[in-house]
Amino acid sequence: MTQRPQPDPPAVDLSGLLGSLQTLLLAGPRLEEFLNKVASLASAVTSPPASCGITVHQGGEPITVATSDDRASVVDQKQYAFGEGPCIDTLNTGHIIEVKDQAADERWPKYNPAAAELGVQCSLSLPLNVDEETLGALNFYVFDHPNAFDGDQRARAETFAAQASTALALTVRHTEQADLTTQLEQALVSRTYIDQAVGIVMGQQRCDADQAFDILRRHSQNNNRRLREVAVDLINRVSGKPPVPPRPFER
Repeated sequence: MTQRPQPDPPAVDLSGLLGSLQTLLLAGPRLEEFLNKVASLASAVTSPPASCGITVHQGGEPITVATSDDRASVVDQKQYAFGEGPCIDTLNTGHIIEVKDQAADERWPKYNPAAAELGVQCSLSLPLNVDEETLGALNFYVFDHPNAFDGDQRARAETFAAQASTALALTVRHTEQADLTTQLEQALVSRTYIDQAVGIVMGQQRCDADQAFDILRRHSQNNNRRLREVAVDLINRVSGKPPVPPRPFER
């Protein structure tokens, strides 16, 4: 008995996907976790779901940092190996690159046959822009049929990418701020330990603070050790206890 083909499942409501992005942003995830979730959410933008990956530059080379499934990673790797393809062009130019029919496309002579062999029917690469800089490319690969991004499907993908770019910008800034806070905390700890050591030297050598600091600095240089390490060793030796850390840096 011949079974009727089943209709494609409806795509997930776009507003729901965008809401998930906002919820993810409020959770304050690490950048790696954020990108993985974006790739997973992006796959549901189209119907049927596409394979999605995010490409960024790392050390001057393109690299896939997140995918919704393994197929997207394999297609990305082919482009990196050949040094050509839609995701690389989007990453380098910041332009949207669509491949309507992979079998008929002639823009990338090395990548095209490899993509067709992997079963790619069409693709869409969208820039992820932060402060007018393209930090990444969000790539959709469809294996079911060509021309998958006609009309509403492409509009949905572009809307999602635009919202993902905004969320990415905020996540990057949050990460940078967290890094800055960590650096400030470390600087505060070092300054506190050095001040404690300066006080010890002042008592031992009966000198002022500037002279005590100069003694510590010369010892640091002569022994090729960080000033903080010299200070900690001195505090441990004199008090028999580790130095007292400062109060946490106020965020």
